[in-house]
Amino acid sequence: MAEAQARLQSLSEEYTKLQQELQAAVDSRQKLEAQKQENTNVQKEFERLKDGENIYKLVGPILLKQDQVEAESTVNGRLEFISKEFDRTEDQINDIQDKIEKKKGEIIQIQAGLQAGGGAPGKVTAKA
Repeated sequence: MAEAQARLQSLSEEYTKLQQELQAAVDSRQKLEAQKQENTNVQKEFERLKDGENIYKLVGPILLKQDQVEAESTVNGRLEFISKEFDRTEDQINDIQDKIEKKKGEIIQIQAGLQAGGGAPGKVTAKA
């Protein structure tokens, strides 16, 4: 019984850690979404520019003139990078969610075993 309690405690701690990892990944995804939106807006601004109009880039407290082709290339590169990071983060979130579900199932099994009178932990089977 004490062994089952210790295992339950351990699983609960792992579950909490996974939830924290999930929250960090979701926060990361939200930041990437904001960056993607910002860069998409810049891309739309580039489309509205007429030939010969100037583009300036803020570097510290100074505005520097920038070549339009270079600026568009930089923004397109950022969008590509952000998209790859977004996909990687989505995969990470799905992986963590799967791990959380497995831990949840293990916790439920042990709790059911304890409630059933201290049966052998991990031997309880759930009926679907």
